[in-house]
Order: sequence, then C-alpha cells, then structure tokens
Amino acid sequence: MIFLTRRATFSASHYYWNDAWTAEKNEQVFGRCSNRNGHGHNYTLEVTVAGEPDPVTGFVVDLKWLKDVMEREVLAAYDHRHLNLEVAEFSDGGVIPTTENIAIAAWKRLEPAVTAGGGARLSRVRVYETAEVFAEYRGEL
Repeated sequence: MIFLTRRATFSASHYYWNDAWTAEKNEQVFGRCSNRNGHGHNYTLEVTVAGEPDPVTGFVVDLKWLKDVMEREVLAAYDHRHLNLEVAEFSDGGVIPTTENIAIAAWKRLEPAVTAGGGARLSRVRVYETAEVFAEYRGEL
C-alpha cells in the first residue's frame, strides 16, 4: 500500500460563534476569534490517497487528476471566501468553521470524487491553519 499526498493552499476568513450562546459566552470561550467581522488564514490542505501503483504507469493516481479534484471540490468553494457567510457547510450557523470542522467538510467533499476516480481511496485530509496548528481527519472509524 502506497500513500500519496498532494498539497494546496487557500485563503479564507472565518469567526467562531455558537448561536445558542450569548455574546458574552461566545467571547469567553472563543476570545478574539468570536469577532463577527472575522479574521483570515492562509490554510494548507493536504490530501492523501492510498492504493497500489498501477503496473503500467506506476501511479497510485494521476497527480494532475488529484489536483483537479482538490481544486473543483474544495478550493473553488473555500478560497478567498468568508467561510461563515459563503460556504454551505458553515453558513447556516450549525457548524463552526474550526480547523477540525474544515478538515471534516473537505473530506466529505473529496471522498465521493476520489472513490469515483477509482484505483485509490481517500486516506487522510489534513488542514493547517498555521504552520504550528493542523487538524487531520481519516474518515469515520
């Protein structure tokens, strides 16, 4: 089994807010990140697929194909967007766009396309909010 990872970057803004709480509670729990004007990050998205290399090409998947899937399914929706206001997974206020939830949402966007592409399975999605902070999702256990 080979694990192949492709990396991409995107810029987005967000804020942390729980509609069921008071403004005071949101500020207490989320601090400056609760500012409804939001703040931004230059995120790094890593997508890892797992499979066996094709005996003819030597590829687990074609990297151009994986780049296109990442662009179409995640980057086109998230890049230069305010996640709370413009991205379906987060705009209803039910899911707070934390790094953890962004990783899960990206997985849900990518998994059907990777599965349909054949030859590999989605193994891991990692989202870096900063160089020091990332969340990794490996699907439902």
